[in-house]
Amino acid sequence: MMKPRAWESQDWKNLNEANQKALDNFREYLRIPSVHPNIDYEPCVKFLKKLANDVGLEFSVYRNVPKNPVVVLTWIGTEPSLPSILLNSHMDVVPVFEENWNYKPFNADVDENGNVYARGSQDAKSFGTQYAEAIRRLKKEGFKPKRTVHVSYLPDEETGGIEGMQKFIKSDEFKKLNIGFALDEGSASINNTLLVYYGEKRSWKFAVHCSGQAGHGSLLLDDTAGEKIEYILRNMYKFRATQREKNSNDVVTVNLTMLMGGVQANVIPPKMSLVFDTRSPVADFKHFEALVLKWCEEAGKGVEIETYVKDDEAENTKIDQSNPYWIALKTAVENLGLNMDTAILSANTDARFLRVLGIPTFGFSPSRNTPKRSHNDNEYLNINVFLDGITIYKDIIAGIANV
Repeated sequence: MMKPRAWESQDWKNLNEANQKALDNFREYLRIPSVHPNIDYEPCVKFLKKLANDVGLEFSVYRNVPKNPVVVLTWIGTEPSLPSILLNSHMDVVPVFEENWNYKPFNADVDENGNVYARGSQDAKSFGTQYAEAIRRLKKEGFKPKRTVHVSYLPDEETGGIEGMQKFIKSDEFKKLNIGFALDEGSASINNTLLVYYGEKRSWKFAVHCSGQAGHGSLLLDDTAGEKIEYILRNMYKFRATQREKNSNDVVTVNLTMLMGGVQANVIPPKMSLVFDTRSPVADFKHFEALVLKWCEEAGKGVEIETYVKDDEAENTKIDQSNPYWIALKTAVENLGLNMDTAILSANTDARFLRVLGIPTFGFSPSRNTPKRSHNDNEYLNINVFLDGITIYKDIIAGIANV
């Protein structure tokens, strides 16, 4: 029998004590301007320590990178020797262009429809708050998890995770957590169907540096940097067009993000450079990489690739009967009477570092019927959607913690 949806009959202006506490904590967290660049994470650490004490969770902070603390809240299971569960989110948020916002981006103001406006409301302070509030309710109901549950709050996710999760997973502190399965952030669904991401595209961000003969702008010289730039661009955009024709999310995305070079209008420069942001499905990465290397060789001498970011190869998390965590997640969602689709995430999250270690990881968001505003102006999350997400996480956490 389908369970009733908790939020459908709720008046967000007249919440019960538990929901009001959850909302207050969400808005307090959102008011901390942990925004790039030059973030001071200490106010987040202080807030999360208070939250841990209030919920009744163990609090730890790891400072392998001094300016980038990692916070972990822990709920000890009845069988703590079993591999544990990790519920991951991140503290940092992307910059804002305040002049484009209808509300102050770090005030967490609520409009007449119950929408909470703040940077991080979707990405990703909602998840971090919902995890803790879901555990609070499970504890109040007397639920005891078989597996230990860790709730992690990472720095540096929005700039690639290099100084955050990528370094944390190499630490002894991480290894001692004994993670067997993880949930990480996902994307809000614009309709009533929840989305589960079982993998991510493999990111490759690189520069192509083209060197050639320099000279006066009035001459038709051979072997110029510009000619090599044109060859690379032509082939990259031809390939990009083939991916657009597929009309699918499961494609290689190619975007020129920077074009550099030149000294003045009448001088042919000795060097010009292109920078690309590319994301490939795991199965397509090696083929695409080979094409790029081939085009660079064909463009002529003096063409070099400088890689900025190249994700390690990671297997997608299995979504079949061989993965008991998938079964537990799927069962919990179905028991709530909700629909769910699976997909490969086109962006990148900290989940990719966990998958490299062989830890099965899903990206997930409990937010439904919600316009996607992550990284956008006027980012917001509706109060009822936020509270509904706590109910959804409560059942999911109970399921995966007892696998």
